[in-house]
Amino acid sequence: MQRAEVVFFMRENEVAPTLQFLSQFKTESVDQSIIDDAGLLFRQWNPSHGIDANDAILAATTKRFGGMIYTLNLKHYPMRDIIVRQAWK
Repeated sequence: MQRAEVVFFMRENEVAPTLQFLSQFKTESVDQSIIDDAGLLFRQWNPSHGIDANDAILAATTKRFGGMIYTLNLKHYPMRDIIVRQAWK
């Protein structure tokens, strides 16, 4: 989960419950090597799958630390070494 994409778009009435929910997850730091890896993923997958910089950063972080990506846009995560699941609809 990319915390920024959740936190940035919360409505006022969603702040407390959303932060409580997010407290159950570990937030990893994005460092230079993750950005470099994300750049490789972006250049590889943007032309064919339309991934953006945030998708690439999330994929690179997940690749480094493990875990899964839950998303409504499975097309943006074609990488075979990353576990991706359909999120709720």
